[in-house]
Amino acid sequence: MKNIIIGTAGHIDHGKTTLIKALTGRDTDTLDEEKRRGISINLGFTYFDLPGNKRVGIVDVPGHEKFIKNMLAGVAGIDIVLLVISCEEGVMPQTVEHLDILNFLNVKKGIVVLTKCENVDNEFKELVKSDIKEKLKGSFLENTDIVEVDSISKYGIDKLKQKIELLSDKTENKNEDFPPRLNIDRVFSLKGFGTIVTGTLIEGKININDELEIYPKNLKAKIRGIQVHGKNVETAYAGQRTAINISNLKIEDIERGDTLALPNALKESNMIDVRISLVDHTNKELKYWDRVKIYHGAKETLCRIVPLDKENIKHNEDAYVQLRLEENIVVKKGDRFIIRTYSPMETIGGGIVIDTCVRKHKRFDENVIRELRIKENGNSKDIIEEYLKNNKDKYTSITDLMSYTGFNKESINNNIDKLVFEKKVVLINNYYLHINQYKNIEKNILNILTDYHKNFRLRNGISKEEIRSKIDPNLKSKDIDSIINNLCDDKQIKNVKNLISLYEFKITLNDKQKEIKAYIKDKLNNAGLKSLLTIEEFSKDIYYKEVLEYMIGKDAIVL
Repeated sequence: MKNIIIGTAGHIDHGKTTLIKALTGRDTDTLDEEKRRGISINLGFTYFDLPGNKRVGIVDVPGHEKFIKNMLAGVAGIDIVLLVISCEEGVMPQTVEHLDILNFLNVKKGIVVLTKCENVDNEFKELVKSDIKEKLKGSFLENTDIVEVDSISKYGIDKLKQKIELLSDKTENKNEDFPPRLNIDRVFSLKGFGTIVTGTLIEGKININDELEIYPKNLKAKIRGIQVHGKNVETAYAGQRTAINISNLKIEDIERGDTLALPNALKESNMIDVRISLVDHTNKELKYWDRVKIYHGAKETLCRIVPLDKENIKHNEDAYVQLRLEENIVVKKGDRFIIRTYSPMETIGGGIVIDTCVRKHKRFDENVIRELRIKENGNSKDIIEEYLKNNKDKYTSITDLMSYTGFNKESINNNIDKLVFEKKVVLINNYYLHINQYKNIEKNILNILTDYHKNFRLRNGISKEEIRSKIDPNLKSKDIDSIINNLCDDKQIKNVKNLISLYEFKITLNDKQKEIKAYIKDKLNNAGLKSLLTIEEFSKDIYYKEVLEYMIGKDAIVL
């Protein structure tokens, strides 16, 4: 089933909330201050049914520039925008800023809704419409319909609903097969229920009794109840406005901007590689170490700018940038975000996340720029290989690849099979390693064995467990078994009685060791069965002990 979220946008007092009331019959301004001042301050949420009985969620955002932070928290995840413009005033500053934000967040579908048409004559109305079309050139709304409405008399509302339904049919399905992710935009408490969070489920699905996690706080969250459009449900699906009742956390444990997802499904970052673009109608530019605010999901984060391929980023330019964040956030490759100046606050651009598993980069490094181009624009096989190549601290699963790349499971399986066939990737049980990482593990094992044989010439080998602890204690026993079996198949090592040695290794005694062996043998033979000799009697020094251990291993001596 396709789930659609509609959002409003537009300048203050252009009629967004009144339009929603005309569409739904409900007032999304619920705060006393909102009713007293006649403006939206916080986000408003409701729903309505389209002519074809499809139920859609709707998000009402504030239009005042002082509440742009709230607006940004609401528009993330919307499918269709209603850009509301008053026929009395036409395009205004917040109209332009909201349009910039929608462009940067990659909203693809929308309708321009012309309100308060009854207050102007036809000639003025046509001038306003002409100006709107001019201002929308180059945006995703360039060729969209302009629908005239009167929210009080309901003139044009049915036509608007029909337009919305046509657009909703063309909207892409969300990724329900991905691990669930919900950006939290409200946290509150209800008597008898406890803590409730709301947000748009970006991808995946959430079930009652699921055990999830609040990021970046890493708090376990047990799902007690779920509501969608005011109804209790067993499961919420990607694309739905969702209220989640969490049974084990208090409201002070969670805040707007946190993310609800599966445990270990997201990685916290304090540095991310991105491509950013600046708007063309400002004189602002960004240079090294400028401090800005980025808005991702419902979260606002301060960061520093490190341009990687340009000295400065001027208006209407784009660039590869590393963002050095002042606090940890959780983002995924392909996520969109907005950039605002620190002071005075102004929307100047936006961007797309290219990589979250990053290290500090040198500026103007051609290798870094090449890698970023592959990660951003390469084919899916190249992107997967590049991720595995750089993900050196982790053994990667299919779920990890889905979470990072945004590709579906079938696409990842097809591409990973090709990489395995090309010997660029190695499968170790259920994990994938880039060949470079695998070769490093192989090299380390061979070095461990070489050193071991040098120090213990008369021992047959080392245990698998000791190799595992030296290579990586986080490796599971079955993982090291798989690697060792591969090396045995390649005849680089051998496994005899669970002792691992280099394939060509053979124990050879030097002259002194041969003398010690003969001495021990003669003494045992002369002792016969009349007396039993202890190990201590032969362990005069390290040489005797070493030869004795060798003879025991060869079954020449029975303990």
